[in-house]
Amino acid sequence: MDKLTPQDLWPLETYARMRGDFRARVMAHKRDRQLLLGEHLRLLFEDRTTVQYQVQEMLRIEKLFEEAEIRDELDAYNPLIPDGSNWKATLMIEIADVPERRRRLQAMVGVEHRVWIQVGTLEPVFAIADEDMERSNEEKTSSVHFLRFELTPAMLSAAARGRALHAGVDHPACSIAGQLLEHGLQAALQGDLVPRH
Repeated sequence: MDKLTPQDLWPLETYARMRGDFRARVMAHKRDRQLLLGEHLRLLFEDRTTVQYQVQEMLRIEKLFEEAEIRDELDAYNPLIPDGSNWKATLMIEIADVPERRRRLQAMVGVEHRVWIQVGTLEPVFAIADEDMERSNEEKTSSVHFLRFELTPAMLSAAARGRALHAGVDHPACSIAGQLLEHGLQAALQGDLVPRH
C-alpha cells in the first residue's frame, strides 16, 4: 500500500470545508476494520484511509501547514500503513473506570506482545508491538499500542485464498480464545495484502 505524501493531503482551509463528509466516510470505513477482543481490547486495523484521517486531524488540531511540519506528521504516521505482507493495528485497552483501569493495566504488562491472528490452520502469528517507542514498563502497560502482524508466504497465500481468520490473546491476565473474524473485516484484511507467488 502506498505511503502518503504531502500531495495526498488537503490544505487546512480545504479540509475545514470537507471535514464533515470525509469524517463520515472514514467512520463508516473504520466499522469494517475493527475487532473487539473480549470486553476491553479493541483492534483498529489501519490502512491508508485511516492514517490519512489521523494526519489531517493532527494538522488541523495543531494548525500545521509548513512543509517540514507536514513531513514530520507523515513520518510519524506512515509506518501504520500496511506493507502488503502484514497487518497493522492500533490496540486500545478500553476500561472506563479509572481505578479498575489502573489495576488491570498493571496486571496486563506485556499483553501487546500476546495478541495473535491465525490464518486457516497455520500457526498463529503474534504481534510485534510498539516498534517506534516502548509503551510499557515493568509496572504497567499503556492503554494504546501499535501492532504489526508479519505474515509468512504460506500465510499470505492462505489469506489470499480466503482462509478463515481467527484472533485471540494469550496472556495470563487476559486470555481470549480464538474468535472468528466477521466477513467484512476478513475482506478488508484480505485487501491489505499483496500475495507472493
